[in-house]
Amino acid sequence: MAPIYSRIIATGSALPERVVTNADLEKMVETSDEWIRSRTGIRQRHIAADGQTTGDLAFAAAKQALERAGVKADELDMIVLGTTTPDIVFPSTACLIQHRLGANGCAAFDVNAACSGFMYALGIVDKFIKTGQVKKALVVGAETLTRMVDWNDRSTCVLFGDGAGAVVLEAASEPGIYATCLHADGGYKELLYNPVGVSVGFTDEKNHGVRICMSGREVFKVAVKTLDSLVEETLQAAGMEESQVDWLIPHQANLRIIEATAKRLKLPMERVIVTVDQHANTSSGSVPLALDYAVQSGKVQRGQNLLLEAFGGGFTWASALLRF
Repeated sequence: MAPIYSRIIATGSALPERVVTNADLEKMVETSDEWIRSRTGIRQRHIAADGQTTGDLAFAAAKQALERAGVKADELDMIVLGTTTPDIVFPSTACLIQHRLGANGCAAFDVNAACSGFMYALGIVDKFIKTGQVKKALVVGAETLTRMVDWNDRSTCVLFGDGAGAVVLEAASEPGIYATCLHADGGYKELLYNPVGVSVGFTDEKNHGVRICMSGREVFKVAVKTLDSLVEETLQAAGMEESQVDWLIPHQANLRIIEATAKRLKLPMERVIVTVDQHANTSSGSVPLALDYAVQSGKVQRGQNLLLEAFGGGFTWASALLRF
């Protein structure tokens, strides 16, 4: 029996209209455009409007991807949304967008792996397609992370933005996704986390309520080291060499981390998709947003090999090597 592969047939994205530049942040908190750019590469970020939810952005990105794929919503067998900022506790935001799309009846659920959420969702759907249980699927990464930003914390408020990206996958007889790798280590929780939640309570006086708590320097060190080994693991899993990778499409958190990963792959930055300057860190939305930009700009072409990777709170880290 011939192997089944999962293949991305279309991409989509959605960004809030409101743009906040580094110059705008200079008026809100003690920081500077030079400080932000030199340490992160970020120049601006998109901020969700009042009443605009993760589900709204996810729906817009999903609808665009489906239209480009020529796939009707009722053809979908599965919808998986990577997010750490769901609209409500339950039902899942995937269920909410499923109904809005008109895909009622198929499997739909959220995956929370922080910034690696989309990559985790992609890895899960890939397995369902390869086992023959799913023929067409929608994978979305979407966040409204600025809803949990402490705008008085200059070390974190400059880093994040809102947005969503989506891909439509279908079963195919040729690659497709060659390999996915998913990992986590909860031992690093204290370096990057949000202290509130349903079970522990929605307020935490010690940590000033809903906010992102991050030890930036330590996160940077672990991320660079971890992504370096992830690149090697992914290449081995796919049976490929560094020279066979046409494009690196990384999580968009920090330009210096992206540059370190490119160096490990011996890829010039001209072969790396960078959107962190325009979008900031959109968590699970960053990889699919960068992928959609790469496709729509004409940089990525059919038949090229793409390495997607992400690193996030947990810690979590994940990758996919695929032929587009």
